[in-house]
Amino acid sequence: MNLLDEYKKVREHSNFLCSHLIKEDYSLQASEEVSPPKWHLAHTTWFFEQFILVQSLPNYVIKHPQFNFLFNSYYNAMGKRTVRNQRGLMSRPSVDEVMEYRSYVDEAMSQLIIQGDPKTAELVVLGMNHEQQHQELLLSDLKFSLWHNPLNPQVLSIQEYTPEKERQWISIEEGVYPIGFEEKGFCYDNEMGRHSVYIHPFSISSSLVTNGQYLEFIQSGAYRESRLWLDEGWSWVQQNQISSPLYWEENEGDWSYYTLDGMKKLDPKAAVSHVSFYEAQAYATWRGERLPTEFEWEVSQSQFEWGKRWEWTYSAYLPYPGFEVAPGALGEYNGKFMVNQMVLRGASVATPAGHSRPTYRNFFHPQFRWQFKGIRLAKSNNL
Repeated sequence: MNLLDEYKKVREHSNFLCSHLIKEDYSLQASEEVSPPKWHLAHTTWFFEQFILVQSLPNYVIKHPQFNFLFNSYYNAMGKRTVRNQRGLMSRPSVDEVMEYRSYVDEAMSQLIIQGDPKTAELVVLGMNHEQQHQELLLSDLKFSLWHNPLNPQVLSIQEYTPEKERQWISIEEGVYPIGFEEKGFCYDNEMGRHSVYIHPFSISSSLVTNGQYLEFIQSGAYRESRLWLDEGWSWVQQNQISSPLYWEENEGDWSYYTLDGMKKLDPKAAVSHVSFYEAQAYATWRGERLPTEFEWEVSQSQFEWGKRWEWTYSAYLPYPGFEVAPGALGEYNGKFMVNQMVLRGASVATPAGHSRPTYRNFFHPQFRWQFKGIRLAKSNNL
């Protein structure tokens, strides 16, 4: 598939994800952390316009001068922008106008891509991966916003919960292992540079923690047992009155959870989802085990199936040796977030096909749960 076809495929998939919505859904924003579908559609388009078309296509005319203010996300170098928690207040432009904006930019991008400039092609690939990130965000953000509706709307089935296989422990020998991206193709700058890491002997679970296993944790009273929790995690549990994963509901002893396909009965054999780092850590402590580091995850990932849940690791999001922030506004893509966040590895049921890879480093603050995040356990050997 050539670059233009790949570009069109990515752009069309964003439209497809919204094809199940009604117009009122496009502006939903239930919290500061999530964004409305309309904003995602416009922001990804703005990215192509501002970072590629304005720079590379002579005589390109910006669609609307205020779109830079409305649809900039966090790029300080690109000027002032809408306050994040007010993205859902934008009734204008309309959904139809946003779709017209997408078509307008797509037409100009097609003209540019067929010129075949290698430097432009690199930026286009970055833009496509950026849009794929927002496709996943669109689904998780939408789910969080729809969850607040007592009608429990059904909009899309992405098979959020499927059974896990029986757990086996996979032993990994101690040694020095290479970490980071070295293959041909695209990666983000936070996956470079490749370096060596010493790994102590450990074992890692072949499967994710299931709903049934996590329910035992709940029923044991673990959410009321301070000794299991990190200090910040315990404060978070108490302040927010947390007692189960996000979207779980109990009715006279029966548990269910909200999905993009409506309310479903809890499947005890499916992987638990929508847990914070604090919950993942507390569960691991309760089991007498631990979370793997991101390096342990990377060196062992070829020996187990992954991709249903983003998997919390016990690694802070930090730069690799030799990491340098890229020049210009694109330098704000990853580097400035390397503080107070934890790394997740893998992918989830909401991740577009082909978007992730073994070296991919996702990252979130430890309290966030609205993404499809789960738990894989590890334990140290011979220490």
